[in-house]
Amino acid sequence: MPSAAILAGGRASRFGGRDKSALVVEGRPILDRQLAALAQVADDVMLVVGNETPPRADVRVVRDRVTASGPLGGLDAALAAARHDALVLLACDMPFVTARLLGHLLSLTPGADAVVPRTERGYHPLCAAYTRACQAAVAGRLARGQFRMVDFLADVRVRVVCGDELAALGDHRLLANINTPAEYQGLDRTIGHEL
Repeated sequence: MPSAAILAGGRASRFGGRDKSALVVEGRPILDRQLAALAQVADDVMLVVGNETPPRADVRVVRDRVTASGPLGGLDAALAAARHDALVLLACDMPFVTARLLGHLLSLTPGADAVVPRTERGYHPLCAAYTRACQAAVAGRLARGQFRMVDFLADVRVRVVCGDELAALGDHRLLANINTPAEYQGLDRTIGHEL
């Protein structure tokens, strides 16, 4: 089985600094939902955090190696700490990802360095699969201070998952994330979860 990493080291500035992984969706914290999905596809699961984040007892914690470098720095830390060649990466604010989606992304890594969903909103590199072949490209971007995840994809072999292939794996919520309190309240109206 591959490795998996949840990125939880962000500042959540648009959410008042609140830990978005602890938000409750359909009766369960997002982190619990994600750990349950990842347990079905990976046997090496880690939580990637910044140096200021306290450790957790229930999951392996990996700290950023390059501070203040955003999600690309999180991917760098995850690839360095991963026990396997393939790794699925997930932002901590995505409540609806499924084992089916993550397993499909991972199944395509033998033919690519990165497997990334794409919708009409663009690429979703924070719900994607990567291999160790990405390490040099990630390190190069970090060394040059180029921290945008989407930009690094130009340096590796990418397999895009989109259209009917993506639609077959779940509904429109599959890649949804929660950036603001308004988006969280919007979830309450659309799916009726408890706040």
